[in-house]
Amino acid sequence: MTYEEAVNYLNSETDQLITRIGGQLNESNMDMLSPNEHCLLAYRYLRDEVMEGGFIQLIQNGYGPYVLLGPFPMLLKKEWGMKQFGQFLFDVAREYKANREELEADKTEEEFMAQYEQFETLNEYGDEYLDDYEEDVTPLIAEYFKAHKPH
Repeated sequence: MTYEEAVNYLNSETDQLITRIGGQLNESNMDMLSPNEHCLLAYRYLRDEVMEGGFIQLIQNGYGPYVLLGPFPMLLKKEWGMKQFGQFLFDVAREYKANREELEADKTEEEFMAQYEQFETLNEYGDEYLDDYEEDVTPLIAEYFKAHKPH
């Protein structure tokens, strides 16, 4: 699967998942998705948010707990065979947890932008994802899900 095919597949599959759960993931519809579907959706949120504004944006937009603190990194590492990428996400999660209260606080646009300097390590993790992982991991995620898609 090419990178472009993987992106299209990822977007198509996750759009269907989002529609199935009524447009937004919440506590009342979490059990509607299988672990692999959660993994795919978490990756979509990660990819979309980090490509737009890094891990700081992902956290500020409320996806930090689901993507970084949920089972997603462990599933990637232990079941999906993506040990290096899973470990990378554990490293990001460690930085997030160390600064969680500050990162999740409501911010003005100016305060939000200042976080990119304040939390330089998270900003660097965003760059690392884009430079070292995104183009390789996206097809792997799509291919794994396609082969293990719940029926």
